[in-house]
Amino acid sequence: MCLLPCRHGCGPNDREWELQLLDLPDGTRIPLIDASVHIFFRSNREFRNALREPYRSRGIPDVEMDWYGAPGGEYAPGTEGPNGEYPGSEPDVVGEHLFLERGVDVAVLHPMTRGVLPDRHLTSAILAAHNEMMVSNWLESGRYAERFRGTIRVCPDDISGAIREIRRWQGNPQIVQIGIPLQSRELYGKPQFWPLWEAAEEAGLPVAVHIETGSGVENPPTPSGHPRTYEQYASFMALNYIYHLMNMIAEGVFERFPRLRWVWADGAADMLTPFMWRMDTFGRPHLEQTPWAPQMPSAYLPEHVYFVQGAMDGPGDVEYAGEWFGFTGKENMVMFGSSYPHWQLGEAAKVPSALSGEQREKLLWRNAAGLYGIDIDTITTAGVR
Repeated sequence: MCLLPCRHGCGPNDREWELQLLDLPDGTRIPLIDASVHIFFRSNREFRNALREPYRSRGIPDVEMDWYGAPGGEYAPGTEGPNGEYPGSEPDVVGEHLFLERGVDVAVLHPMTRGVLPDRHLTSAILAAHNEMMVSNWLESGRYAERFRGTIRVCPDDISGAIREIRRWQGNPQIVQIGIPLQSRELYGKPQFWPLWEAAEEAGLPVAVHIETGSGVENPPTPSGHPRTYEQYASFMALNYIYHLMNMIAEGVFERFPRLRWVWADGAADMLTPFMWRMDTFGRPHLEQTPWAPQMPSAYLPEHVYFVQGAMDGPGDVEYAGEWFGFTGKENMVMFGSSYPHWQLGEAAKVPSALSGEQREKLLWRNAAGLYGIDIDTITTAGVR
């Protein structure tokens, strides 16, 4: 039976409910790439044991040590391991949920860690431990290893350490992107980060920006400080990408690194169009202030900027959803992501019905396959179903 919360009335005989909803009338099936699956250590003890000294003995926030807990709980029911392991920490459990029950063909893993810490070397050690756990436990072993792809986590506050970590893993064919936190204390277009973006470009790996778990030393989530409730936090926090993106365009990052690709992994693509309209309004008249970025701001979006579809994004299942999806070229930028095992648990079956067939395929798999170099035909014809 379906182990995850279902809004379609699943019963014990409806194990493949979402696979059926992805079937087409001609008997073919739309592939599905899940571009955002969050993974964790099984426990704090396992995490500690993965660190070397002197970092193992240091004070480190818990992964759930944040200020805004979702009212119904952080994680979807049934996502724990068989012995109560942390949600999203058992590869076989996650693989069964994603590949057998939810119809996913390939899943892109994103290790979730401890936030932005004052000691950049401690942060780098924590992230390296997560990378080693992901590669050894998920990409190199287990029943579903060939179906997983990985995100290596690096610390933008430790540029030299981040570059070493990229070079350590960039030859692994299952590593498809680099992960950094949205909660940066500096905007990512600033020159101190350029060596890191240069290394990402040289490695041919996109940079994925995700809201980090744990509580570190990051700035408040809104321009007006810390909101009181989770719904205020969740509604605004992802929009911090706007500050980073506009700064990157104004600083000429995509001119300097023309092959750099960027993934905003927490949604909020619905805010892209109005902000780009506003930025384009000032882009050409103020060209003398940014001669190093001579194009209109919106011209830097195609093949540079991507989003993972968030549970709260867009107008919903309305008749104009397809038209809205085409604004600013979003149909070529947005990728499906479930955020498994978190509470929002996006469902491919809930993609707006008004999307065209081409838009639906781009969202569910084509955009991600192109970005990450995934040969979906090889995966779907390899007898893994």
